[in-house]
Amino acid sequence: MTDPWLPQSCGVKSCHRESRDVFTLSLEPPPAYTRFSAGQFNMLYVPGAGEAAISISGDPDDGDSLVHTIRDMGNVTGQLHRLQASDRVGLRGPFGRGWPLAQAAGRDLLILAGGIGLAPLRPVLYQALSQRQRYRRIHLLLGARSPADILYRQQLLDWKRQAGLQLLVTVDTADADWHGDVGVITGLIPRLEFDPNNCLALICGPEIMMRFCVKQLQERGVADADIHVSLERNMKCALGQCGHCQLGPHFLCRDGPVLPYPEVRDYLMTREF
Repeated sequence: MTDPWLPQSCGVKSCHRESRDVFTLSLEPPPAYTRFSAGQFNMLYVPGAGEAAISISGDPDDGDSLVHTIRDMGNVTGQLHRLQASDRVGLRGPFGRGWPLAQAAGRDLLILAGGIGLAPLRPVLYQALSQRQRYRRIHLLLGARSPADILYRQQLLDWKRQAGLQLLVTVDTADADWHGDVGVITGLIPRLEFDPNNCLALICGPEIMMRFCVKQLQERGVADADIHVSLERNMKCALGQCGHCQLGPHFLCRDGPVLPYPEVRDYLMTREF
Protein backbone atom coordinates (compact mmCIF):
# COMPACT_ATOMS: atom_id res chain seq x y z
CA MET A 1 0.00 0.00 0.00
CA THR A 2 1.30 3.46 -0.91
CA ASP A 3 2.31 5.61 2.06
CA PRO A 4 -0.30 8.44 2.17
CA TRP A 5 2.32 10.81 3.62
CA LEU A 6 4.85 10.22 0.82
CA PRO A 7 4.38 12.10 -2.47
CA GLN A 8 4.70 10.03 -5.62
CA SER A 9 6.54 11.56 -8.55
CA CYS A 10 4.51 12.11 -11.68
CA GLY A 11 5.14 13.83 -14.97
CA VAL A 12 3.53 16.99 -16.30
CA LYS A 13 1.66 16.46 -19.56
CA SER A 14 0.55 20.05 -20.13
CA CYS A 15 -0.12 23.35 -18.42
CA HIS A 16 -2.32 25.95 -20.07
CA ARG A 17 -3.98 29.19 -19.05
CA GLU A 18 -7.76 29.28 -18.61
CA SER A 19 -8.05 32.96 -17.65
CA ARG A 20 -5.87 35.75 -16.30
CA ASP A 21 -5.18 33.98 -13.00
CA VAL A 22 -6.41 30.41 -13.54
CA PHE A 23 -4.60 27.57 -15.28
CA THR A 24 -5.16 23.86 -15.89
CA LEU A 25 -2.43 21.35 -15.10
CA SER A 26 -2.61 17.86 -16.59
CA LEU A 27 -0.47 15.14 -14.98
CA GLU A 28 0.40 11.52 -15.69
CA PRO A 29 -1.12 9.42 -12.87
CA PRO A 30 1.52 7.64 -10.75
CA PRO A 31 1.56 3.84 -11.17
CA ALA A 32 -0.13 3.15 -7.81
CA TYR A 33 -2.74 5.89 -8.11
CA THR A 34 -6.29 4.88 -7.12
CA ARG A 35 -9.23 6.00 -9.25
CA PHE A 36 -10.71 9.19 -7.82
CA SER A 37 -14.32 10.11 -7.14
CA ALA A 38 -15.81 13.40 -8.33
CA GLY A 39 -15.21 15.98 -5.61
CA GLN A 40 -12.00 14.51 -4.19
CA PHE A 41 -8.67 16.33 -4.17
CA ASN A 42 -4.94 15.68 -4.46
CA MET A 43 -2.01 17.20 -2.60
CA LEU A 44 0.47 18.59 -5.14
CA TYR A 45 4.07 19.12 -4.03
CA VAL A 46 6.75 21.31 -5.61
CA PRO A 47 10.24 20.85 -4.10
CA GLY A 48 11.42 24.03 -2.46
CA ALA A 49 7.95 25.61 -2.55
CA GLY A 50 5.68 23.26 -0.59
CA GLU A 51 2.41 21.42 -0.95
CA ALA A 52 -1.17 22.49 -1.71
CA ALA A 53 -4.57 20.79 -1.72
CA ILE A 54 -6.02 20.97 -5.24
CA SER A 55 -9.39 19.66 -6.37
CA ILE A 56 -9.39 17.22 -9.27
CA SER A 57 -11.25 18.70 -12.22
CA GLY A 58 -10.93 16.07 -14.94
CA ASP A 59 -12.94 13.06 -16.05
CA PRO A 60 -13.00 10.27 -13.40
CA ASP A 61 -13.16 7.72 -16.22
CA ASP A 62 -9.97 9.00 -17.87
CA GLY A 63 -7.20 6.80 -16.50
CA ASP A 64 -4.49 8.51 -18.56
CA SER A 65 -4.61 12.01 -17.09
CA LEU A 66 -5.10 13.76 -13.76
CA VAL A 67 -6.45 17.25 -14.42
CA HIS A 68 -6.37 20.13 -11.91
CA THR A 69 -7.68 23.63 -12.56
CA ILE A 70 -5.88 26.00 -10.19
CA ARG A 71 -5.96 29.68 -9.27
CA ASP A 72 -2.48 31.22 -9.15
CA MET A 73 -2.67 32.91 -5.75
CA GLY A 74 0.39 31.93 -3.71
CA ASN A 75 3.88 30.49 -3.66
CA VAL A 76 2.96 26.85 -4.36
CA THR A 77 0.31 27.57 -6.98
CA GLY A 78 2.66 30.09 -8.61
CA GLN A 79 5.33 27.40 -8.93
CA LEU A 80 2.77 24.93 -10.28
CA HIS A 81 1.83 27.50 -12.91
CA ARG A 82 5.44 27.59 -14.12
CA LEU A 83 5.60 23.86 -14.77
CA GLN A 84 6.05 22.66 -18.34
CA ALA A 85 5.61 19.37 -20.14
CA SER A 86 8.14 16.76 -18.93
CA ASP A 87 8.63 18.48 -15.56
CA ARG A 88 7.96 16.42 -12.43
CA VAL A 89 5.68 17.14 -9.49
CA GLY A 90 4.94 15.29 -6.25
CA LEU A 91 1.43 13.98 -5.68
CA ARG A 92 -0.49 12.45 -2.77
CA GLY A 93 -4.07 11.32 -3.09
CA PRO A 94 -6.86 11.04 -3.83
CA PHE A 95 -8.31 12.28 -0.54
CA GLY A 96 -11.64 13.26 0.94
CA ARG A 97 -15.33 12.61 0.45
CA GLY A 98 -16.76 13.37 -2.98
CA TRP A 99 -20.11 14.38 -4.41
CA PRO A 100 -22.98 11.90 -3.78
CA LEU A 101 -23.88 11.60 -7.44
CA ALA A 102 -25.47 8.17 -6.92
CA GLN A 103 -28.19 9.89 -4.89
CA ALA A 104 -29.22 11.89 -7.96
CA ALA A 105 -30.32 8.88 -10.02
CA GLY A 106 -33.88 9.39 -11.26
CA ARG A 107 -33.94 12.96 -9.94
CA ASP A 108 -33.29 16.51 -11.12
CA LEU A 109 -29.63 17.42 -10.65
CA LEU A 110 -28.88 21.04 -9.77
CA ILE A 111 -25.23 22.15 -9.98
CA LEU A 112 -24.41 25.65 -8.73
CA ALA A 113 -20.86 26.95 -9.17
CA GLY A 114 -19.20 30.25 -8.41
CA GLY A 115 -15.98 31.08 -10.23
CA ILE A 116 -13.33 28.42 -9.82
CA GLY A 117 -15.90 26.43 -7.83
CA LEU A 118 -16.80 24.96 -11.22
CA ALA A 119 -13.52 22.98 -11.20
CA PRO A 120 -14.49 20.53 -8.39
CA LEU A 121 -17.93 20.13 -10.01
CA ARG A 122 -16.67 19.44 -13.52
CA PRO A 123 -16.11 15.70 -12.79
CA VAL A 124 -19.81 15.49 -11.84
CA LEU A 125 -20.72 16.91 -15.24
CA TYR A 126 -18.45 14.43 -17.02
CA GLN A 127 -20.10 11.51 -15.26
CA ALA A 128 -23.71 12.71 -15.29
CA LEU A 129 -23.69 13.71 -18.95
CA SER A 130 -22.02 10.46 -20.00
CA GLN A 131 -24.95 8.62 -18.38
CA ARG A 132 -27.61 11.15 -19.26
CA GLN A 133 -30.47 8.61 -19.11
CA ARG A 134 -29.96 8.09 -15.35
CA TYR A 135 -31.15 11.60 -14.47
CA ARG A 136 -34.06 13.87 -15.16
CA ARG A 137 -33.07 17.48 -15.82
CA ILE A 138 -29.42 18.48 -15.35
CA HIS A 139 -29.01 22.18 -14.58
CA LEU A 140 -25.76 24.11 -14.28
CA LEU A 141 -25.89 27.61 -12.82
CA LEU A 142 -22.57 29.40 -13.12
CA GLY A 143 -21.46 32.76 -11.78
CA ALA A 144 -18.19 34.39 -12.88
CA ARG A 145 -16.48 37.70 -12.29
CA SER A 146 -16.48 38.56 -16.00
CA PRO A 147 -16.96 36.81 -19.35
CA ALA A 148 -13.19 36.30 -19.56
CA ASP A 149 -13.30 34.37 -16.26
CA ILE A 150 -15.79 31.72 -17.43
CA LEU A 151 -14.00 28.38 -17.22
CA TYR A 152 -14.30 25.66 -19.88
CA ARG A 153 -16.46 27.95 -21.98
CA GLN A 154 -16.40 25.96 -25.21
CA GLN A 155 -16.89 22.66 -23.42
CA LEU A 156 -19.94 24.01 -21.59
CA LEU A 157 -21.45 25.19 -24.87
CA ASP A 158 -20.78 21.78 -26.43
CA TRP A 159 -22.43 20.04 -23.47
CA LYS A 160 -25.42 22.34 -23.77
CA ARG A 161 -25.84 21.59 -27.49
CA GLN A 162 -24.99 17.91 -27.54
CA ALA A 163 -25.58 16.42 -24.08
CA GLY A 164 -28.73 18.07 -22.79
CA LEU A 165 -27.13 20.32 -20.18
CA GLN A 166 -29.44 23.17 -19.16
CA LEU A 167 -26.99 26.03 -18.67
CA LEU A 168 -27.48 29.48 -17.15
CA VAL A 169 -24.51 31.84 -16.72
CA THR A 170 -24.21 35.24 -15.09
CA VAL A 171 -21.27 37.60 -14.63
CA ASP A 172 -20.55 40.34 -12.12
CA THR A 173 -19.17 42.71 -14.76
CA ALA A 174 -20.00 42.55 -18.45
CA ASP A 175 -17.97 43.67 -21.46
CA ALA A 176 -19.21 44.97 -24.80
CA ASP A 177 -19.47 41.47 -26.27
CA TRP A 178 -21.49 39.97 -23.42
CA HIS A 179 -25.23 39.67 -24.04
CA GLY A 180 -26.12 37.36 -21.17
CA ASP A 181 -27.12 37.86 -17.55
CA VAL A 182 -25.34 40.27 -15.22
CA GLY A 183 -25.64 39.91 -11.46
CA VAL A 184 -25.30 37.38 -8.70
CA ILE A 185 -25.94 33.68 -9.28
CA THR A 186 -28.95 33.61 -6.93
CA GLY A 187 -30.82 35.68 -9.49
CA LEU A 188 -30.84 32.64 -11.78
CA ILE A 189 -32.46 30.23 -9.31
CA PRO A 190 -36.07 31.48 -9.75
CA ARG A 191 -35.78 30.61 -13.47
CA LEU A 192 -34.99 26.93 -12.83
CA GLU A 193 -37.58 24.31 -13.72
CA PHE A 194 -37.19 21.40 -11.32
CA ASP A 195 -39.08 19.31 -8.78
CA PRO A 196 -38.01 20.47 -5.30
CA ASN A 197 -39.26 17.19 -3.86
CA ASN A 198 -37.17 15.10 -6.24
CA CYS A 199 -33.83 16.81 -6.75
CA LEU A 200 -30.25 16.94 -5.53
CA ALA A 201 -28.33 20.23 -5.33
CA LEU A 202 -24.52 20.42 -5.39
CA ILE A 203 -22.92 23.80 -4.60
CA CYS A 204 -19.30 25.01 -4.71
CA GLY A 205 -17.98 28.55 -4.61
CA PRO A 206 -17.29 31.35 -2.15
CA GLU A 207 -18.99 30.64 1.15
CA ILE A 208 -21.16 33.76 1.00
CA MET A 209 -22.42 32.62 -2.40
CA MET A 210 -23.16 29.14 -1.06
CA ARG A 211 -25.10 30.53 1.91
CA PHE A 212 -27.38 32.62 -0.30
CA CYS A 213 -27.83 29.79 -2.80
CA VAL A 214 -28.91 27.50 0.02
CA LYS A 215 -31.40 30.12 1.21
CA GLN A 216 -32.90 30.45 -2.28
CA LEU A 217 -33.18 26.69 -2.70
CA GLN A 218 -34.86 26.39 0.69
CA GLU A 219 -37.38 29.02 -0.41
CA ARG A 220 -38.08 26.90 -3.50
CA GLY A 221 -38.85 23.96 -1.20
CA VAL A 222 -35.62 21.94 -1.45
CA ALA A 223 -34.95 19.96 1.74
CA ASP A 224 -31.69 20.64 3.56
CA ALA A 225 -30.76 16.96 3.26
CA ASP A 226 -30.84 17.27 -0.54
CA ILE A 227 -28.23 20.06 -0.56
CA HIS A 228 -24.48 19.35 -0.50
CA VAL A 229 -21.66 21.89 -0.35
CA SER A 230 -17.88 21.74 -0.78
CA LEU A 231 -15.75 23.43 1.87
CA GLU A 232 -11.99 23.62 1.37
CA ARG A 233 -10.71 25.72 4.25
CA ASN A 234 -7.02 25.47 5.16
CA MET A 235 -6.38 21.85 4.22
CA LYS A 236 -2.72 21.04 4.95
CA CYS A 237 -2.11 17.36 5.71
CA ALA A 238 -5.09 15.70 3.95
CA LEU A 239 -5.30 13.04 6.67
CA GLY A 240 -7.12 14.81 9.50
CA GLN A 241 -4.02 15.03 11.68
CA CYS A 242 -2.81 18.64 11.75
CA GLY A 243 -6.15 20.25 12.64
CA HIS A 244 -5.82 23.27 10.34
CA CYS A 245 -9.04 22.49 8.49
CA GLN A 246 -11.18 21.66 11.52
CA LEU A 247 -14.71 23.02 11.33
CA GLY A 248 -16.74 22.11 14.38
CA PRO A 249 -16.44 18.31 14.70
CA HIS A 250 -15.27 17.92 11.11
CA PHE A 251 -11.82 17.75 9.57
CA LEU A 252 -12.63 18.94 6.08
CA CYS A 253 -9.78 17.07 4.41
CA ARG A 254 -11.02 13.77 5.82
CA ASP A 255 -14.77 14.22 6.44
CA GLY A 256 -15.22 16.51 3.42
CA PRO A 257 -14.58 18.53 1.41
CA VAL A 258 -18.12 17.64 0.29
CA LEU A 259 -20.60 17.59 3.15
CA PRO A 260 -24.40 17.47 3.44
CA TYR A 261 -25.66 20.92 4.30
CA PRO A 262 -27.29 19.79 7.61
CA GLU A 263 -23.85 18.73 8.88
CA VAL A 264 -22.34 22.21 8.36
CA ARG A 265 -25.41 24.44 8.65
CA ASP A 266 -24.31 25.87 12.00
CA TYR A 267 -20.73 26.51 10.84
CA LEU A 268 -21.12 28.27 7.52
CA MET A 269 -21.49 31.53 9.41
CA THR A 270 -18.26 30.89 11.34
CA ARG A 271 -15.47 33.24 10.38
CA GLU A 272 -12.49 31.66 8.63
CA PHE A 273 -9.17 32.32 10.36
